Amino acid sequence: MSNSQQSVSAPRARTVPAVRSRKVADGGDPLVMVTAYDAPGARIADEAGVDLILVGDSLAMVVLGYEDTLQVTIDDMAHHTAAVARAKPSALIVGDLPWLSYHVSTEDTVRNAAALIRAGAQCVKLEGGRKRLPMIEALVAAEIPVMGHLGLTPQSVNAMGGFKVQGKQTEAALELVAEAKALAHAGCFALVLEGVPDVVAAMVTAAVDVPTIGIGAGPHCDGQVLVYHDLLGIEDRVAPKFVRRYADQKADAVAAMAAYADDVRTGRFPSDAESYHVSDEVAESLELYGSTPPPGA
Repeated sequence: MSNSQQSVSAPRARTVPAVRSRKVADGGDPLVMVTAYDAPGARIADEAGVDLILVGDSLAMVVLGYEDTLQVTIDDMAHHTAAVARAKPSALIVGDLPWLSYHVSTEDTVRNAAALIRAGAQCVKLEGGRKRLPMIEALVAAEIPVMGHLGLTPQSVNAMGGFKVQGKQTEAALELVAEAKALAHAGCFALVLEGVPDVVAAMVTAAVDVPTIGIGAGPHCDGQVLVYHDLLGIEDRVAPKFVRRYADQKADAVAAMAAYADDVRTGRFPSDAESYHVSDEVAESLELYGSTPPPGA
């Protein structure tokens, strides 16, 4: 492995206070976050050394087959959060609050967040700016740590008119900075910035004293997050500009299953070594009953 390919090992931020203190400008290492939705995915992410595992509402599209994130419920999210938690990862588990689980009242918000905490999350994430301040404050008061999410907020896809980059104009960029400050002041310990220009993400990162984690927000955030299925190449139907694929697991999996199917159809699987056998004595006794296959069958 060349020097350029060697991974950089950094102490992992395994708690909310540890994550909150990881500002790159203060000398902290960039945070690494990836989504996961089940125990095998959580084990893979944890063994790879990520800091945070996000049980994201992207579950809707990459696991459950929906067209957007609006279809998943709090029960879906709790189910998959519990699966991730059973892997007992060292990484911090972030539970994503789905659409309409924090939009109606602060009471609903706290109750739904508690469902994710009881399922094994150590904190929750929600989307939106100033309109979410009462919800954030209620969660913080209930001692449930909150990660904010600004910019392209997928749960607002219909209001935004699609998955579009946000903050491209001066006024919108300045408003994004102001909303980030408001979320940090309300108690968010970190902010996800999605689908915003790199210079705007840099402005937000400099303006708040909590770490920013980018996805499609350029290199100037305090960390990065990608969807598990995107970075591993399991999902290959959509390739957003910000996705870098580190493997081609769908193609490898299709090739492996095609080879298996061919081996079954041609009789190459299972082999004698992959089959269970009885002793010669038992085989001879079974032959008396005509229960053994003919030689070479």
